[in-house]
Amino acid sequence: MNYREEFWGIYREAIPILLLALGGGLFAGLVLEGLLESVERFPGLLVMVPVFLATRGNVYGALGGRISSGLHQGLIEPRFEWNERLVNAVAASFVNGITISIVIGFLSWGALQLLDRSSAHLFELVGIMLLAGTLTSVVMIVGLLALIFAGYKLGYDPDNLVGPIVTTLGDIFGMLFLLIAVLTVEVIV
Repeated sequence: MNYREEFWGIYREAIPILLLALGGGLFAGLVLEGLLESVERFPGLLVMVPVFLATRGNVYGALGGRISSGLHQGLIEPRFEWNERLVNAVAASFVNGITISIVIGFLSWGALQLLDRSSAHLFELVGIMLLAGTLTSVVMIVGLLALIFAGYKLGYDPDNLVGPIVTTLGDIFGMLFLLIAVLTVEVIV
């Protein structure tokens, strides 16, 4: 295969998933607009949104890279099964996703305090992040694995799928679960 054929092959594989990512980003924006009503109730909420979404990409992009490498090397089969490498990667991502979410709540609250800005209570911001982080971790792991495995079985290079899948799932479910977490904390508090 020459470089031109390889280029067009990568391009053909990436375009459909990038178009889906575009739609997912638009949906996430609509959810964000719905979240704006809660900003007054939870000052500091918007400070956490970009950090929360970025960390979804960082944590689960690393998981996707590990899975992709494992598939290429034949160390992981494209199915849900007990595989020590797969289980360890998933467990580490789950713990990282939840831990970083809690840290986001603490750091956001602390930064707002240092800047003498209005903020919700510490337990509210951390609670929102904990709930949203836990829910997104579950969906990101299952969704990412399912889509990478399905794409691989269909002959797609998982390296071309990981980035757009992580971004799209992270934006859609990150914002959706952030909204659900805000509504839940609002009811509890």
